[in-house]
Amino acid sequence: MVLPGLVGASLWARQPPMDGDAQVVAYEVDGQTQQLELYWKDDNGQLLSNIQRLKDWLNGRGRRLVFAANAGMFNPQHEPQGILVQGFKLVTPLDTEAGRGNFYLRPNGVFYTTADGRAGVCMTEEFGAKKKVKFATQSGPMLLIDGQVHPAFGHESANLNIRNGVGILPNGHALFAMSKGKVSFYTFARYFADRGCRNALYLDGAISRTYCPAAGWVQTDGDFGVMVGVTERLDKPTTR
Repeated sequence: MVLPGLVGASLWARQPPMDGDAQVVAYEVDGQTQQLELYWKDDNGQLLSNIQRLKDWLNGRGRRLVFAANAGMFNPQHEPQGILVQGFKLVTPLDTEAGRGNFYLRPNGVFYTTADGRAGVCMTEEFGAKKKVKFATQSGPMLLIDGQVHPAFGHESANLNIRNGVGILPNGHALFAMSKGKVSFYTFARYFADRGCRNALYLDGAISRTYCPAAGWVQTDGDFGVMVGVTERLDKPTTR
């Protein structure tokens, strides 16, 4: 049985000429009924850095963490690579420069939520037109663009890694997913496409961690910049 909000840990069926089966832990978020936020530092300006610190900090604020994952790339100082918006406040600016690495594989993009809790993924070039953005994080490359797999991805690629990302489902909910094993960009992008997403964004690779106790998947370590978290009140009974 799939719990509310939970897509579940599922085995994606082989679809030749893909790279093979990809076990994925995934979580679906309705931002209009669930509290989704992006986290980076605590109230004292100290880096949260990993899921356990985030969990403990939220507990001290009366919130229970029900889902979390790293949510974008960062520089050696653990500053976000590209834009970060928290609570309508621009913390770091959009990065529109050229460079090397996955982040700069164009088109890259932005995951964002709006004042009414709606989630979106768009190409970086389109983000400036978005209004009333409450949270936003930039990463790259885009996995899906208007329903199409990023043109740089090859279905026979030997570039395999653990990967995490986010897509927007047909119902408007955000779908966060992390492969449990090494997969290609193409296979990972097709996972989102097969669930009906038209736009999806790569968040990061081998360092990725996901906290999803409802799926029996609990990783609380890590060394991150920005993280995404879904929370509920501590006094709310847990459901399983």
